[in-house]
Amino acid sequence: MKRWFVFLFLPLFVVLSGCGVYSFTGATIEGKTINIHVMENRAMNVVPSLTSTLTDKIRSRILSQTGLAPVTTDNADYDISGAVTGYNVTVSGVQNTQQATQNRLTITIDVTFKNKLNEKANFNQSFSRFADFPATSSLQSVETSLINDIGAQLADDIFNKAFVNW
Repeated sequence: MKRWFVFLFLPLFVVLSGCGVYSFTGATIEGKTINIHVMENRAMNVVPSLTSTLTDKIRSRILSQTGLAPVTTDNADYDISGAVTGYNVTVSGVQNTQQATQNRLTITIDVTFKNKLNEKANFNQSFSRFADFPATSSLQSVETSLINDIGAQLADDIFNKAFVNW
């Protein structure tokens, strides 16, 4: 019985271990290094910590899920750069009395991804995410939390586009 088990699963193990580019996140990683540039701020509204927070979220998501080594040189296998192009607060909910009940913070970033190992995977794309907050709260009181939540969503979107090929 044990020999049958070994003969059945040994070839499967050899095939899967030989692939080398698959991870349990579904990501396809062929390279070893990545250069993640600090996001620029081109939005009309400027929040001092915004670009560093977004860059850190993207860097954390990619490095924790891929095992890539971060570098700051132009000869990295992957290169990500971008800019915050939108940081807007709008009304997202209104009562019968025409009074705002909810506001929405929307952050938009344009990202350029270069894959030096497979140029067909290169992209330049805009990503946008939002989070709602009560109109009774000031933006300043919820801003840090909203930026963290939206940043995590944007980091997931960028990771999926760059490495998961969904």
